[in-house]
Amino acid sequence: MAMFKESKRFSATDTLIGQGTHMEGKLICEANLRVEGEYSGDIECVGDVIIGESGIARSSIQGKEITIAGKVFGDIVAKGRLTVTATGQIIGSITAQSLIIHDGGLMNGSCHMERAHENKTRPLSETEAAVPNQTATKDSSHKEKEKARQAG
Repeated sequence: MAMFKESKRFSATDTLIGQGTHMEGKLICEANLRVEGEYSGDIECVGDVIIGESGIARSSIQGKEITIAGKVFGDIVAKGRLTVTATGQIIGSITAQSLIIHDGGLMNGSCHMERAHENKTRPLSETEAAVPNQTATKDSSHKEKEKARQAG
Protein backbone atom coordinates (compact mmCIF):
# COMPACT_ATOMS: atom_id res chain seq x y z
CA MET A 1 0.00 0.00 0.00
CA ALA A 2 1.54 3.30 -1.08
CA MET A 3 1.25 6.44 0.99
CA PHE A 4 0.89 9.78 -0.71
CA LYS A 5 1.76 13.12 0.79
CA GLU A 6 -1.04 15.60 0.26
CA SER A 7 0.17 18.77 -1.41
CA LYS A 8 -1.16 22.05 0.00
CA ARG A 9 -0.11 24.09 -3.00
CA PHE A 10 -2.64 26.72 -4.05
CA SER A 11 -2.61 28.08 -7.56
CA ALA A 12 -2.89 31.82 -7.92
CA THR A 13 -6.07 33.06 -9.58
CA ASP A 14 -5.89 35.92 -12.04
CA THR A 15 -7.57 39.15 -10.96
CA LEU A 16 -9.93 41.09 -13.22
CA ILE A 17 -11.27 44.59 -12.71
CA GLY A 18 -14.09 44.48 -15.24
CA GLN A 19 -15.45 47.13 -17.56
CA GLY A 20 -17.86 49.41 -15.69
CA THR A 21 -16.05 48.83 -12.37
CA HIS A 22 -14.46 51.79 -10.53
CA MET A 23 -11.95 51.01 -7.75
CA GLU A 24 -9.65 53.00 -5.47
CA GLY A 25 -6.92 51.94 -3.07
CA LYS A 26 -3.75 49.90 -3.02
CA LEU A 27 -3.79 46.59 -4.88
CA ILE A 28 -1.22 43.90 -4.05
CA CYS A 29 -1.61 40.96 -6.39
CA GLU A 30 0.19 37.59 -6.27
CA ALA A 31 -1.11 36.50 -9.70
CA ASN A 32 -1.77 38.25 -13.01
CA LEU A 33 -3.98 41.34 -13.18
CA ARG A 34 -6.20 42.67 -15.96
CA VAL A 35 -7.88 46.08 -15.72
CA GLU A 36 -10.79 46.75 -18.10
CA GLY A 37 -12.49 49.24 -15.75
CA GLU A 38 -11.08 52.24 -13.87
CA TYR A 39 -8.57 51.98 -11.06
CA SER A 40 -7.01 54.74 -8.91
CA GLY A 41 -4.18 53.91 -6.52
CA ASP A 42 -1.03 51.82 -6.41
CA ILE A 43 -0.69 48.43 -8.10
CA GLU A 44 1.99 45.97 -6.97
CA CYS A 45 1.78 42.73 -8.92
CA VAL A 46 4.08 39.70 -8.81
CA GLY A 47 2.68 38.50 -12.15
CA ASP A 48 1.79 40.24 -15.38
CA VAL A 49 -0.37 43.36 -15.61
CA ILE A 50 -2.63 44.18 -18.55
CA ILE A 51 -4.49 47.45 -18.86
CA GLY A 52 -7.11 46.57 -21.48
CA GLU A 53 -8.43 48.85 -24.22
CA SER A 54 -11.28 50.08 -22.01
CA GLY A 55 -9.04 50.25 -18.91
CA ILE A 56 -7.95 53.47 -17.24
CA ALA A 57 -5.38 53.41 -14.43
CA ARG A 58 -4.52 56.52 -12.43
CA SER A 59 -1.76 54.84 -10.49
CA SER A 60 1.81 53.71 -10.17
CA ILE A 61 2.14 50.17 -11.49
CA GLN A 62 4.74 47.52 -10.68
CA GLY A 63 4.70 44.13 -12.38
CA LYS A 64 6.60 41.45 -14.24
CA GLU A 65 5.45 41.90 -17.85
CA ILE A 66 3.16 44.88 -18.42
CA THR A 67 0.92 45.51 -21.43
CA ILE A 68 -0.87 48.82 -21.90
CA ALA A 69 -3.78 48.88 -24.36
CA GLY A 70 -5.77 51.50 -22.42
CA LYS A 71 -4.71 54.64 -20.56
CA VAL A 72 -2.25 54.97 -17.67
CA PHE A 73 -1.64 58.19 -15.77
CA GLY A 74 1.31 57.41 -13.48
CA ASP A 75 4.67 55.72 -13.23
CA ILE A 76 5.34 52.16 -14.40
CA VAL A 77 8.06 49.73 -13.29
CA ALA A 78 8.24 46.53 -15.33
CA LYS A 79 10.68 43.84 -14.18
CA GLY A 80 10.57 42.49 -17.73
CA ARG A 81 9.00 43.84 -20.88
CA LEU A 82 6.64 46.82 -21.17
CA THR A 83 4.43 46.78 -24.26
CA VAL A 84 2.30 49.70 -25.39
CA THR A 85 -0.20 48.60 -28.03
CA ALA A 86 -1.56 50.76 -30.84
CA THR A 87 -4.41 51.88 -28.55
CA GLY A 88 -2.25 52.32 -25.43
CA GLN A 89 -1.36 55.63 -23.78
CA ILE A 90 1.08 56.32 -20.94
CA ILE A 91 1.55 59.67 -19.23
CA GLY A 92 4.32 59.22 -16.66
CA SER A 93 7.79 57.80 -16.25
CA ILE A 94 8.64 54.20 -17.02
CA THR A 95 11.39 51.80 -15.97
CA ALA A 96 11.70 48.49 -17.82
CA GLN A 97 14.19 45.93 -19.13
CA SER A 98 12.70 46.15 -22.62
CA LEU A 99 10.16 48.46 -24.22
CA ILE A 100 7.91 47.92 -27.23
CA ILE A 101 5.67 50.73 -28.48
CA HIS A 102 3.45 49.69 -31.38
CA ASP A 103 2.63 52.15 -34.15
CA GLY A 104 -0.08 54.42 -32.74
CA GLY A 105 0.86 53.86 -29.08
CA LEU A 106 1.64 56.97 -27.04
CA MET A 107 4.18 57.54 -24.28
CA ASN A 108 4.65 60.98 -22.74
CA GLY A 109 7.21 61.03 -19.95
CA SER A 110 10.66 59.78 -19.12
CA CYS A 111 12.01 56.32 -19.84
CA HIS A 112 14.72 54.41 -17.95
CA MET A 113 15.95 51.09 -19.30
CA GLU A 114 17.60 48.53 -16.99
CA ARG A 115 19.28 45.25 -17.82
CA ALA A 116 18.59 42.15 -15.79
CA HIS A 117 21.14 41.66 -13.03
CA GLU A 118 23.50 38.98 -14.28
CA ASN A 119 25.94 37.01 -12.16
CA LYS A 120 28.58 36.75 -14.85
CA THR A 121 32.20 37.06 -13.84
CA ARG A 122 34.22 39.57 -15.73
CA PRO A 123 37.54 38.61 -17.32
CA LEU A 124 40.59 39.40 -15.22
CA SER A 125 42.87 42.20 -16.33
CA GLU A 126 46.51 41.35 -17.03
CA THR A 127 47.53 42.85 -13.68
CA GLU A 128 44.93 40.85 -11.74
CA ALA A 129 45.80 37.67 -13.62
CA ALA A 130 49.50 38.11 -12.78
CA VAL A 131 48.93 38.41 -9.02
CA PRO A 132 47.97 34.74 -8.41
CA ASN A 133 50.97 33.60 -10.49
CA GLN A 134 53.33 35.74 -8.42
CA THR A 135 51.87 34.24 -5.25
CA ALA A 136 52.31 30.73 -6.63
CA THR A 137 55.94 31.53 -7.55
CA LYS A 138 56.60 32.88 -4.04
CA ASP A 139 55.04 29.76 -2.49
CA SER A 140 57.12 27.39 -4.64
CA SER A 141 60.39 29.30 -4.02
CA HIS A 142 59.61 29.31 -0.27
CA LYS A 143 59.08 25.53 -0.36
CA GLU A 144 62.37 25.04 -2.26
CA LYS A 145 64.26 27.11 0.33
CA GLU A 146 62.65 25.10 3.15
CA LYS A 147 63.68 21.80 1.50
CA ALA A 148 67.26 23.06 1.00
CA ARG A 149 67.46 24.15 4.63
CA GLN A 150 66.21 20.77 5.89
CA ALA A 151 68.62 18.87 3.61
CA GLY A 152 71.61 20.98 4.47
